[in-house]
Amino acid sequence: MRQLRARHRRLVAALPDLWDYLAGSLIEQSRRCGKPGCRCAGGELHGPYVYLSVGKTTGRGPLVYVPEALAPLVGERVALTASVRALLADISSINLELLARRKLE
Repeated sequence: MRQLRARHRRLVAALPDLWDYLAGSLIEQSRRCGKPGCRCAGGELHGPYVYLSVGKTTGRGPLVYVPEALAPLVGERVALTASVRALLADISSINLELLARRKLE
């Protein structure tokens, strides 16, 4: 029990500041503009452009364009979100174990 509670405290302490939390996935896409005579009409697409996919966890959600200059920062924030989700899953699993042992506080 002591080890379980100590691990619980360590995980909660490891949670970062959530100010920069940004849920989604970064994707790159190349596009055709549709203008006649453009190079993309011949097969060379524009891009790649970076988008943040947000919304539904299953299927395709809305895309938000990410300017090239902001792509590294957005990537860091999306990675932060993934680490927070992993920590929360571990904390939840410990809380479930404590509940099963009737030691949830």
